[in-house]
Amino acid sequence: MPHSNSSNGGSPINNISIVWFRRDLRVEDNPALAAGVRAGYVVPVFIWAPEEEGHYYPGRVSRWWLCQSLRHLDSSLRSLGTSLITKRSFDTASTLLDLLNSTGATSLFFNHLYDPLSLVRDHRIKELLTARGFTVHSLNADLLYEPWEVTDENGCPFSTFAPFWNKCLSMSYDPAAPLLPPKRIKSAPSIGDISRCPSDTLVFEDESERGSNALLARAWSPGWQNADKSLSSFINGPLIDYSVNRKNADGTTTSLLSPHLHFGELSVRKVFHVARIKQLVWANEGNEAGEESVNLFLKSIGLREYSRYLSFHHPCSHERPLLSHLRFFPWVVDESYFKAWRQGRTGYPLVDAGMREIWATGWLHNCIRVVVSSFFVKVLQLPWRWGMKYFWDTLLDADLESDTLGWQYISGTLPDGREFDRIDNPQFEGYKFDPDGEYVRRWLPELARLPTEWIHHPWDAPESVLQAAGIELGSNYPLPIIEISTAKERLEEALTEMWHIEAASRAAMENGTEEGLGDSSESQYIDYPIETNMEVDLEHTRTNNIQATTRRFLDQTVPSITSSLVRIEEEEISVDIDIGEEDSRAEVPINVTIDAQIHEGTDTNSTILHFTPSRVEFSEESSSSYTERGLVPVWSPSSTSTPSEHFFTQETSRGYADLQRLPQAHQITNWRPHSPSVRSWEVENTVQPNAIG
Repeated sequence: MPHSNSSNGGSPINNISIVWFRRDLRVEDNPALAAGVRAGYVVPVFIWAPEEEGHYYPGRVSRWWLCQSLRHLDSSLRSLGTSLITKRSFDTASTLLDLLNSTGATSLFFNHLYDPLSLVRDHRIKELLTARGFTVHSLNADLLYEPWEVTDENGCPFSTFAPFWNKCLSMSYDPAAPLLPPKRIKSAPSIGDISRCPSDTLVFEDESERGSNALLARAWSPGWQNADKSLSSFINGPLIDYSVNRKNADGTTTSLLSPHLHFGELSVRKVFHVARIKQLVWANEGNEAGEESVNLFLKSIGLREYSRYLSFHHPCSHERPLLSHLRFFPWVVDESYFKAWRQGRTGYPLVDAGMREIWATGWLHNCIRVVVSSFFVKVLQLPWRWGMKYFWDTLLDADLESDTLGWQYISGTLPDGREFDRIDNPQFEGYKFDPDGEYVRRWLPELARLPTEWIHHPWDAPESVLQAAGIELGSNYPLPIIEISTAKERLEEALTEMWHIEAASRAAMENGTEEGLGDSSESQYIDYPIETNMEVDLEHTRTNNIQATTRRFLDQTVPSITSSLVRIEEEEISVDIDIGEEDSRAEVPINVTIDAQIHEGTDTNSTILHFTPSRVEFSEESSSSYTERGLVPVWSPSSTSTPSEHFFTQETSRGYADLQRLPQAHQITNWRPHSPSVRSWEVENTVQPNAIG
């Protein structure tokens, strides 16, 4: 049972509350922190329990950012009179219960999260602690409006983005105004005996990752104060020309705020209010271009909102398509394709440049995210969840809700998604987003001397031009992995096959001869590739092993949150808040039903950045800059390997005739984080939801 904090009926002045920080690492506009401060004494806590995330264990660059952000937060809390308690845990609920008992706290405050794993975990924690007599308060710090506040005229959730965002912009009440940071935080006195719950030293990186992580600090400045500086720099700088420059891949034409937003260093309500105020100023000045820029920027904020909205109302959207017929699409299972895409060796310069940038920096312009993901799904026809998982492992702003929305949109698995039979030619996309070829030249130095006329389609360049540029196709730069015309034919055949299978399955269900597919969590799995590192193959030749390139009838399925996290090794294909009286925001409804359970994993990862709260330092000089991004080494193949080890030659390029269906399913295995050795959807009227701006 909770401890009694006073003899005078529990006066607020003597109350002790735990404020549980998660992806809200800021002291400004933090509703949970503000409510805890109003309640009395505060014990700030951060719990690191990555195993609870299952297959979505944070990647290297994401862990680096988290470590820096926690240091910054602890420094800010110390300046306000308290410090951050950090705990390493394998069961968050048990750790919170221990902290409540050891500190004498009677209340827990935290801010909502909307990914399916957090929804299940938070519901369990509320039930557990409430049953033990503790008071649990959860508030909105991540959205303009809660998912259950935005509905259509019938009170139902929206299924497409446009009407959802129009409703948000026309709500009868504005989003809550951002809260100021507390002037002072009362640290729990001896009655709480904080010495009984000392901080654990959190380890976020291992020795092999430190050199690469050091490079990230030259381009990025995590922390909520730095996030504020970045927001101010964008609002007073690039925003005015955003409508014109936002599609230019070469340059800092977007806000670069998505990592700050993901980790909660920056409040989305503050971003919205600051942008709207700027829009009003430009409207008064008659600056129509500025007004349009704000509208387009806010649309990217809207897509981030929609990703959480979708995740809340469809908690399995990270696992299965919302359009059920796409579960029948015969995805190509080809690890060689996957490896060529990851390493930036597809033979399409814009795609390759994007993949090398994401590997080296943990960042990718929103337009290029569309290009590389569309190529992955439409041209290579690889399972979209492979691509989503790779983005999760390598992006600084990896965000389950936003990444799910983005990949489902590109895959045509949303009601308002892109047509699945539409293939965007990377050559034409190159001249749209990188007209001068400077982006490609930066990330593909082997093409640096190629004239702009040929930079996005070197295979068409005359031999004399290639020789003058020092390019030997198939040697120091690969030929296209597959011709676009062939990819279009292949996609048409796959779609025809999908519809035939879907029709046959529907007919069988109507005739009562089979039960149908049922829930996708019961569908057969497609193995995630065993080896996903960036090392170049050691073999001297490539062979088109018939098992390496196979198709699957059913939509590929990542492990469900309803399934055990224990990996089953099988034969694999292997080739290469009650809320305070001062805040009227609604709580997450207690009666929300989610048919899932969190199963605790036993498999640990020896990912080690040391975070020791007592030795945290913060420098005001580490502010973000719009000129620092890109200070990273350019990827290049190992000099000890032969050309045939790096690139597809014309003879070994894949052909459609090589593709076969996988005759038997295997449960997904070897689903582990990538560890790079170095280190929104916005085409036409669409925006990558997580690459804000």
